[in-house]
Amino acid sequence: MRKPISRRDVLKGAATLAAGAVFAAPARAAAPEPAAITPDLVAAATKEGKLVFYSSMDLPVGEKLGKAFEAAYPGISVQIERSGSERLFQRVAQEFDSNIHAADVVNSADASHFIPWKKSGWLMPFVPEDVAKHFPDNYRDPDGIAVTTRLWLSSIAYNTNLVKAEDAPKSFADLLDPKWMGKMVKGHPAYSGTIMTTTSRSCANSAGPIWRSSPGSA
Repeated sequence: MRKPISRRDVLKGAATLAAGAVFAAPARAAAPEPAAITPDLVAAATKEGKLVFYSSMDLPVGEKLGKAFEAAYPGISVQIERSGSERLFQRVAQEFDSNIHAADVVNSADASHFIPWKKSGWLMPFVPEDVAKHFPDNYRDPDGIAVTTRLWLSSIAYNTNLVKAEDAPKSFADLLDPKWMGKMVKGHPAYSGTIMTTTSRSCANSAGPIWRSSPGSA
């Protein structure tokens, strides 16, 4: 009989795998069978006592999620480490480089992060039963590595005291108009995954020059 392994053992093994497979194409494997929440699973998690969640979602949303989990599974605390997706990506890399494996679950607004994490062998395949039942296939990694848990809109807000509704930009492409030069403000793509995604799409769709916008009122 195989000796049961803990989450820490799995993460240590993943780090060892990553060291030798970082430049290699990962072997494709079928997703594991959906896992039900059994009393044994809850007991093992309760014994560890804490779940560390790296998340880029709004802190109030993450805290609400953590409290709901703690209410459903008394005895297991949720520690939420909230930061921008690009900062989390950097942190995870630094921690693995230092042989530190603190996070149990990572949430990122930049879907591209899961490509190098998966290639490096840093992610553990796991398919919760609820995910198998209720999530469409195109929201799930075919190898059981990741799942899309949230979708959102990245909208453009404008100052109604300075911009008339009929003159307001209707798309990100409209922001390429020189009239908005020096009148835009946005988050930094090195911090936010959402900003990184919208910036990348804007640049990819742009045929003109790219400039740095300075803080303004529009």
